[in-house]
Amino acid sequence: PRPQLVRPSWQNLNGLWEYAVTALADEFPSTWTGQILVPFCLESKLSGVQRLLRPSEALWYRRTFLATPRVDQRLLLHFEAVYYRCQLWVNYRGVGWHTGGNGPFAFDITEVIREGVNELTVRVEDRTGGAQLRGKQTLDPGGIGYTRVSGIWQTVWLERVPGRYIAELDVTSD
Repeated sequence: PRPQLVRPSWQNLNGLWEYAVTALADEFPSTWTGQILVPFCLESKLSGVQRLLRPSEALWYRRTFLATPRVDQRLLLHFEAVYYRCQLWVNYRGVGWHTGGNGPFAFDITEVIREGVNELTVRVEDRTGGAQLRGKQTLDPGGIGYTRVSGIWQTVWLERVPGRYIAELDVTSD
């Protein structure tokens, strides 16, 4: 997913995830609605759901992945884009928040993984309208307004890195 910093040890997490839609105030879902194909947004036909997320609702994702903790390495969880505000847990332990819909972000999940099966949960809010930045997305698409794009809409992946690693490059031409 990032050709400028290719590392030999990474795992793609795209594919079918469980999903649920709840009221904003709700805690972890007690039941899951079905499956959604990541990295397609909830509103997309390709996601397998094709449902609008209301500003009063939260979208939840859940999936498992295998991991092996290593003393000399870190495990990073990357999201290329999630629209708009999201919170993440690994094994029911919070790992972070992100706000914004178009930029990549990552969390170091080394301290919360365990040997074998691990569970990743993502909660997303998209309150399109009001003060939230939204480009041409609108609650009432038409004319120049587009249908919203809520949830995970770009690749999700794990990357194993050494304790000290290059996180980004700043390339300047001469």
